Amino acid sequence: MELFDSLKQKISGLDKTVVLPEGEDIRIIGAASRLASEKLLQPVLLGDIDKIKTTASEKGFDLSGVKLADPTNASEDEKKKMLDALVERRKGKNTPEQAAKMLEDPNYWGTMMVYLGEADAMVSGAIHPTGDTIRPALQIIKTKPGVKRISGYFILLKGEERLLFSDCAINIDLDAEAMAEVAVESAQTAKKYDIDPKVAMLSFSTKGSAKADQVTKVQEATKLAQKQAPDVAIDGELQFDAAVVPEVAASKAPGSNVAGHANVFIFPELEAGNIGYKIAQRLGGYEAIGPLLQGMNAPVSDLSRGCNEEDVYKVSIVTAAQSV
Repeated sequence: MELFDSLKQKISGLDKTVVLPEGEDIRIIGAASRLASEKLLQPVLLGDIDKIKTTASEKGFDLSGVKLADPTNASEDEKKKMLDALVERRKGKNTPEQAAKMLEDPNYWGTMMVYLGEADAMVSGAIHPTGDTIRPALQIIKTKPGVKRISGYFILLKGEERLLFSDCAINIDLDAEAMAEVAVESAQTAKKYDIDPKVAMLSFSTKGSAKADQVTKVQEATKLAQKQAPDVAIDGELQFDAAVVPEVAASKAPGSNVAGHANVFIFPELEAGNIGYKIAQRLGGYEAIGPLLQGMNAPVSDLSRGCNEEDVYKVSIVTAAQSV
């Protein structure tokens, strides 16, 4: 079964709610209309309701089944509920006045909806930089117990092939402990997409073929990840060709349980990860879904500002499925 058919089946009939804080954007409106018409989930668009309706009418989008909400015109009771909950959650880090100002940002309002259980997930980032999506999530939803950091991954699709690349969006540099944590979390994430994880810890060296601090870091990260998840196939350090080409793996990493057939790729720092997924997307012909976030207490996804309606549609499905 194709990935999105599988995910649609996974969320069908569960009435999952996804809040989209950038509700006035035409790409968001189009995706929400499609999601609602297919009865896949309940989209909630935040923004000026009149503007949303006007844009939808002009473009022929049906808003039946789409919930519209304008935080700036919410009832006083609703505003007070949000404010009190945010002040309590911030535990003295923000005054009520500061919290009220924060809630003027639709990303904070949407995040609070997820935190309070009024939505199962949030998708933003079509018009906001990554920090504007991530910051409220980190402050309010926070990371899962035992997880110190969030990370960003992409699902790469081509035909029946499914790959996961991480971290390609959040952490600029990773030490050995952080890289190991991202690897273990990515393996768990892969299982949600019916990927049997075979995790390659990537480097410019394979099994000691080069000597450098950067290589030592990946070697240490591999040992930590293997110890933390002994039931998962994790190996490194591996060059990309050794990770994916059986003939190269037989020469460079004989006996590896990952080399030659890896499907989860952990990059040693953000620069390599970001470049790597874009090469696969633009030259390799893979469809790149993401960036998606892992490690959060509840699902939040950060769209690319260059996204289109189809991207919003697919990321919303993927994010809703994470809440199952």
